[in-house]
Amino acid sequence: MSLAIVLSRAQVGVEAPAVTVETHLANGLPSLTLVGLPEGAVKESKDRVRSAILNCRLEFPARRITLNLAPADLPKDGGRFDLAIALGLLAASAQVPTLALEGIECLGELALSGAIRPVQGVLPAALAAREAGHTLIVPAVNAEEACLASGLKVIAVSHLLELVSHLNGHTVIPPYKSNGLILQTQPYPDLSEVQGQTAAKRALLVAAAGAHNLLFSGPPGTGKTLLASRLPGLLPPLDELEALEVAAIQSVASHAPLTSWPQRPFRQPHHSASGPALVGGGSRPQPGEITLAHHGVLFLDELPEFDRRVLEVLREPLESGHIVISRARDRVRFPARFQLVAAMNPCPCGYHGEPTGRCRCSTDQIQRYRNKLSGPLLDRIDLHLTVARETTSLAATPDCKGESASAAEVVSEARQRQQRRQGCANAFLDLPALRQHCALLPEDEAWLENACERLNLSLRAAHRLLKVARTLADLEKVDAIARCHIAEALQYRPSSN
Repeated sequence: MSLAIVLSRAQVGVEAPAVTVETHLANGLPSLTLVGLPEGAVKESKDRVRSAILNCRLEFPARRITLNLAPADLPKDGGRFDLAIALGLLAASAQVPTLALEGIECLGELALSGAIRPVQGVLPAALAAREAGHTLIVPAVNAEEACLASGLKVIAVSHLLELVSHLNGHTVIPPYKSNGLILQTQPYPDLSEVQGQTAAKRALLVAAAGAHNLLFSGPPGTGKTLLASRLPGLLPPLDELEALEVAAIQSVASHAPLTSWPQRPFRQPHHSASGPALVGGGSRPQPGEITLAHHGVLFLDELPEFDRRVLEVLREPLESGHIVISRARDRVRFPARFQLVAAMNPCPCGYHGEPTGRCRCSTDQIQRYRNKLSGPLLDRIDLHLTVARETTSLAATPDCKGESASAAEVVSEARQRQQRRQGCANAFLDLPALRQHCALLPEDEAWLENACERLNLSLRAAHRLLKVARTLADLEKVDAIARCHIAEALQYRPSSN
């Protein structure tokens, strides 16, 4: 048969749209034409495929070859289609039975020797293949990752000849069985390693319990970074759907195979990061730090040192939980449901407000420093806390085990209450759910409105304050929000005066 069809998958953001590789052999002078909007790496695949087929002692068809990657309007890039193109050529030239390719999708880059090299974005393709009810052929290095899509039949191959022998029925490659190698291997640092800072630990607990954003402000050396790095250890474990989403993002963004799963990400970009590095971008849109922190923590240390325009791009994803990257030829949507934790100094030198009087910054310098952060961005941060310097005690030897575990149990109970009541964490409540689950007594509502007026808080800040109060009530295992919860939540809001 001179026509063969092989199924594969492209990579567009964290999606894996289907691609049909059609191969047609016709009479005429030997040539190879590749159509279907291929990028540079895909155009080069015809040379890799030719060398791989010849080096495997197989016949490369000496005919007029047309290769079509459909749909034609979907950009294709990378070497992920090499294996599908090679199988299409072998099937069209009757070296592989076409019936053996039915219900099969394949991914893989070919070496000139015929070895099959790993590719990026295997997990999204595996999830899509499972949804379609197909078998997936992948490079052996990617097999463990593909098996995260439970219920999918995975065929792991390391060489083209091995696969050809299997398709011809000479040998049988059994479905790959996961070895369970992709496990969480790095324990989170423990909260007990932080000396003192009772108020900051309380704020960290509240942030974890309700998935609230948090800002630490204080002089250098007070433990702001140390506290922020302990937050992932307080968060509840990822459920299966969340873990697959995190693993799919890692699969798309990294050339290396997955090594830790399921584990909440903790991202800490440097303050020199650009806007595209933070939210994603490029001519071929790639995920940025906010997407890599999906279902995890994004920690921005030295917050005012970031370019203001860079920080402003965080405003929309903090509200919506996703980011849309638009280009002339692409419009890609990346998930970005992250928890923001930030740290900053109170002034350029860092020592404003200390009783030692070390700060020499003028009022104008302090104001310019703080004006680097816009009001709308600060409004989206639920908890603001000043971290004071603790008494230095080098002789203190904290118990470095157990505090995070006990705090995580409290957080888990609070999150379970929220899931039973509203199906999401308190920080993600929309306006109708906020009115339903954060209702106050008339006298408490009037008291809160008066406090918001005196502190000059925006309506968004008032809503976030209510969400924090709801979390405080959940931590105490009570159904109704009391005035004491509102009062404590108000302590975490800075005045806008």
